[in-house]
Amino acid sequence: MFRNATRLSPGSFHRIFPRFAIEPAANSPSSPLIDGSLHHRAAASLPRSRGIASNPSSVEIGIAGVSEIGRVGGPLSALHHYGRCYWELSKARLSMLVVATSGAGYVLGSGATIDFAGLCWTCAGTMMVSASANSLNQVFEVSNDAKMKRTMRRPLPSGRLSVPHAVMWASSVGLAGTTLLAWKANALAAGLAASNLVLYAFVYTPLKQLHPVNTWVGAIVGAIPPLIGWVAASGDITPGGMILPAALYFWQIPHFMALAYLCRNDYVAGGFQMFSFSDASGERTALVALRNCLYLLPMGYFAYDWGMASGWFCLESTLLTSFISAAALSFYLNRTTKNARRMFHASLLYLPVFMAGFLFHRLPQLEEDTITAESGRLAESSSVAGCVEEKHDTENKTKPLKHPLSAQARSPVAYASIAPFPFLPAPIYASVDS
Repeated sequence: MFRNATRLSPGSFHRIFPRFAIEPAANSPSSPLIDGSLHHRAAASLPRSRGIASNPSSVEIGIAGVSEIGRVGGPLSALHHYGRCYWELSKARLSMLVVATSGAGYVLGSGATIDFAGLCWTCAGTMMVSASANSLNQVFEVSNDAKMKRTMRRPLPSGRLSVPHAVMWASSVGLAGTTLLAWKANALAAGLAASNLVLYAFVYTPLKQLHPVNTWVGAIVGAIPPLIGWVAASGDITPGGMILPAALYFWQIPHFMALAYLCRNDYVAGGFQMFSFSDASGERTALVALRNCLYLLPMGYFAYDWGMASGWFCLESTLLTSFISAAALSFYLNRTTKNARRMFHASLLYLPVFMAGFLFHRLPQLEEDTITAESGRLAESSSVAGCVEEKHDTENKTKPLKHPLSAQARSPVAYASIAPFPFLPAPIYASVDS
């Protein structure tokens, strides 16, 4: 029945159905849209798990698709590309967690009234500095990231962004964030943010390839953002402002111990020195995680005892810490991947619940200062009144005594008798002593 059907040549088919036409490869002589380096870079960034890179024709079609997007979408395509690269380079989700801890510190350091404009400026500056630190971290570890499965698709190892471009981005956003904190918050908050950037990018990052102590240095880096928020709100560092940073410091140890145990092979491939490498059985790794979980137990009591939160938070914090400690104890008694993952998930649950409870049960920090100032004003008023009374008594003692008759009091009737009878003299009453 198809004997009389018209045969279509490839050219006529493409003229009739232009949507199905496949353009020639972009690196071919007839299509100078993309140079050879970009061709190889884009081919390397295609997902190998689906077998695209193993098929040359599929690679050519993928490159042709890239050239088509670049030709049609121009600026929009570039905006999407660089936006995506900056998002991954900044580790945006991790930076959002840093911003959340900084915002929590700001609220805890505020009084009864929270300056929401200052809160927003502080969070924005912290986000910029965190993005800069994470970007510099990837610049220094580009060769290591290329060896690890979970990091080889980042912008720098995959070739989607050049190292000088990443350095320029990190420098500009870091400087902008520090300046914003100094302008809208205070110099102390900006100094803490700049110091944390240096500690993360230039101390913690190279230390990861030298010594397992990098985990504890990284915990210090993670504990500083809530202190930045506290300082931005209150202007100084007080013992109450150290509760949330201390909780974050101790929380990070079991969190990263579980991660180092689960991703041990990946860290070995990347050349990073982790505590779990020298612990084949995992016993010391689990013990360190359990010990730091127990260090979290008194945090709720300190917050209650120092007037930072109500007694309900003390109870809730104790129960929450018992939960993560039980997960760490389970991992210590039975060191398996399943128990390590369970402890990791418990740590992910602990931090947001702890901060939410702390914020919900917080006590404004300026309330006690206001009461103290009011008591001082009352004491000052009482002191002034006492001085006036004492001066009045002194004047009465030094005043000379008058004649008894002149000093005697007149009866109210004497004053009243003058008004209706002005022609009569007022009566004189004899003194009792006379």
